[in-house]
Formats: sequence, C-alpha cells, structure tokens
Amino acid sequence: MLSVNPNVAIISVLAGAGGDDAKDWANRLLRMYSRYADLRHWKLQAVNDTTIELRGEGAYECLKDESGVHRLVRISPFDAKKLRHTSFALVEVLPELPANDAAHIQIPEKDLKVEFSRAGGPGGQNVNKVETAVRVTHLPTGLVTSSRAERSQASNREKALNLLKAKLVKLMEEKHEKEISNLRTRVAPEWGHEIRSYVLHPYKQIKDHRTGQKISRVEEVLEGNLDLLNAK
Repeated sequence: MLSVNPNVAIISVLAGAGGDDAKDWANRLLRMYSRYADLRHWKLQAVNDTTIELRGEGAYECLKDESGVHRLVRISPFDAKKLRHTSFALVEVLPELPANDAAHIQIPEKDLKVEFSRAGGPGGQNVNKVETAVRVTHLPTGLVTSSRAERSQASNREKALNLLKAKLVKLMEEKHEKEISNLRTRVAPEWGHEIRSYVLHPYKQIKDHRTGQKISRVEEVLEGNLDLLNAK
C-alpha cells in the first residue's frame, strides 16, 4: 500500500482534446487549486507548468477526490462566432511518496527515458544557462513526470523520479499488481468519464456526477472556494 502523507498534495492538470479551449480550462483549474491553497494558507510550489505541490494541514485528504476528468461548458472566448464549446481536463492528485518508500522502489533504467531542458521563470526571466529541468517517461506505461522547481539537475531528476514512483505505486494499487514490471498497458486519460461538470452557459451550475450534487455558485468555486462543494 502507498504510504500517505495527508498534508501534501501534488496536483497535475492535463488538457484534453479541444485546442486552446482545453488548455485554457486546464490552466483555470490549476489556478482554482492554487487559490484554494492561498485561502487555506498552504505552501505552494510550482513543480512544472502543469503541476503544483501543496503543503498544509490535510492538503491531500481535502483534495484527493478531485482526481478525474472535469468538464466545462461555456461560450468559447476563442470562437469568433461566440459558439458554445465543451472542454475536458484530467486532474491527477497524488500524495508525497516518503523517502524511505521511494528508495525501495527500483525502476530499470531501460524502462526510463530522461530528457533535460533549460528552466526559465515567467516571461523569460531568470533563464538558466544549463539544462536543469528534467522530464522522465516510464516507457512501458507512458506515464510522464517533470520538474523544474529545483536549482540543480540532480534535484529535479530526483523530484521527477519520486513523482513517477508515486504514480506507479498508485497505478499498481488500482490494477492490483504486485510488481511494477507487470504494468505494461499504456496509460491514457479516458475522456468522457467526467466526475464533475461546470456549466457557464446557458445557465450556471456545477454538477458532481458521483453524488448528484448541484450548486449554482460556479464563479466562486472557480475562484478557489472549493468548500462550497462540500457544503450540506
């Protein structure tokens, strides 16, 4: 079983099909979780462009059920005809894998593809002259992680690898496998199996497809007030 630190949540948001609309939706969800962290006074660190790490009391326990496909219906700001579009994004929420557990998980080097690039700040600021950003792909499953948060290539490689190990351990639990080597199915998001829908047009509503709960205060939720989703 995966050892869970209830106070650390690592959230990745990946755009589905839909071009600019889907990318914008993924960014908006990432902002929503960042705003929630601010409201909770949690520590936030950007791991890469699609992943944030939140540290604070109960962070993982609060957010673990956000994992899944999130669907948005709105008038597209990218459509000159102002037509309604549907966008999807996949949210992944992982706990931090304790160092002792990570050290005992061995992944054959032949199963890993490690790539390096330069890590830069917003707007091209503070661009590193050396390739410190690291992207790691687990070839048998297609799982990908990356890190540019740390100053050194070695530290980013370790962070990306530990995140990959956490993903693999969680996948092992989901598939009831005892060995990483048994994970040979390429992993891909299952679009259309949304856990929650956010409708901004022609009416305003959030619906949780797991519980049937519906609320109309969509903008407040998107601004980070996720506690509204748990209100009775």
